[in-house]
Amino acid sequence: MNALIIDAAKDKVFFMIIKGNNNYNISYENNKNNYEKLALLIHDFLRSKSLDLSKISQIYVNKGPGSFAGIRNSLSVVKAMHLVNKIDYYCFSFTDFIDENKVEYKNIPYLCKKFKIKKNLINPIYLS
Repeated sequence: MNALIIDAAKDKVFFMIIKGNNNYNISYENNKNNYEKLALLIHDFLRSKSLDLSKISQIYVNKGPGSFAGIRNSLSVVKAMHLVNKIDYYCFSFTDFIDENKVEYKNIPYLCKKFKIKKNLINPIYLS
């Protein structure tokens, strides 16, 4: 299983690839420029780890609360990846895992399963 985690709800745009027992991450400034090229940033990150979207089986995306623009853009990109490549996605919020002591990105796939986060369902939480 290769998974991609995307979080653009916070002050940084964060990506993590979980590839077997390894995980790789990168972050970028959370700004308009990076929102406009979010798909390119993901593509470049995957390519840097010798992957492409056809090798990703699941995508996990933070649905907020957080930045309206970051959430909107990341959800749009994930929905497009799902439509084109038939990749299942899970929209999580760190508030979904409130009973956990410390949540790390590498544990998101496990936590989504544990807390029965539904796949292919978008319900964003924007801050006003």
